Amino acid sequence: MSSGIRRGRSLVVAALIVAAIGSVVIGLSLGAVRIPPGEILSILWGKLTGVATPGTQDAVLWHLRAPRVVLGLMVGAGLSVAGALMQGLFRNPLADPSLIGVSSGAALGAVFAIVLGGVLLPTLPFLHHAGFLPMAAFIGALGVTLFIQRVANTSGYTAVATLLLAGVAVNALVGAVIGFATFLATDAQLRTLSFWTLGSLGAADWTIVCIAMPFCLGLVALAPLFAGALNALSLGEAEAAHLGYAVERIKGLIIFLTAAGVGVCVAYTGIIGFVGLVVPHLVRLMIGPDHRWLIPGSALLGASLLVLADTAARIIVAPAEMPIGILTAAFGAPFFLGMLLRQRRKALWS
Repeated sequence: MSSGIRRGRSLVVAALIVAAIGSVVIGLSLGAVRIPPGEILSILWGKLTGVATPGTQDAVLWHLRAPRVVLGLMVGAGLSVAGALMQGLFRNPLADPSLIGVSSGAALGAVFAIVLGGVLLPTLPFLHHAGFLPMAAFIGALGVTLFIQRVANTSGYTAVATLLLAGVAVNALVGAVIGFATFLATDAQLRTLSFWTLGSLGAADWTIVCIAMPFCLGLVALAPLFAGALNALSLGEAEAAHLGYAVERIKGLIIFLTAAGVGVCVAYTGIIGFVGLVVPHLVRLMIGPDHRWLIPGSALLGASLLVLADTAARIIVAPAEMPIGILTAAFGAPFFLGMLLRQRRKALWS
């Protein structure tokens, strides 16, 4: 790699770091109660030093906005890194974690918690616990993903094309089960389910942040270890094997890591679409396809965009709150269509 290319990529990553810091400041500052950046620093310093700073701004910042911003950073980074891993694994720029059943599995678990739990098992008190829904969503995400991988595995070999087709089939089957459960739901359950599927960071608190942190940060921290393997896989599985990579083991680890990390993200925030699909594309346009740069760049940009989207969701219809999935779809879908049209024009002129 030439020094000029390396310098350009370093500048892009530095700019993404600055953007992430700026998104944190914006997320903490803006809302129904405006908190100047200087006051934010004062409150946070008071928390670190143990000096109490009671007041409305302190309560809003520490108990409401800070957990949302931290969770937004982790979920945005996790979804974007998972998207980069899936696109590298499938060697397909249209891939995202939903292809291996993470989103549909989480939705299935959420439906069980919201609808079937109340219909079939009304006598069990743990079904009414606040942690049951995210736990069910996580189990559903991990279970469906592992089932798809098992279906696609033949004699210890997982064909990527078979994995994709198995994902499409199982996702359709899960969608049918979700549709039947929706038919059984009451109006209140339908509203809860609809809001969950649109995604939101509104449930964020420090307990959720602490639970989600090992999974989200684990995904982001471990993903760069697969950068070299994904670069080799872009040449083909046989070529990657000739270069010394244990291809089957790497595929299994990437799928499990993605399922666990994204499963937790989706469990606590609902389904937030287009982040894992669009963000790696944006970063790829800025710094190229090398996963050694693409993965950290995706983490930084995804974290920034999700925090900014959550801030906009809190402001646009204040004092109410818009589901964040509406914003990510509203901006992500036109961008994706524009990118497809741009590639089509390139193909026509080439």
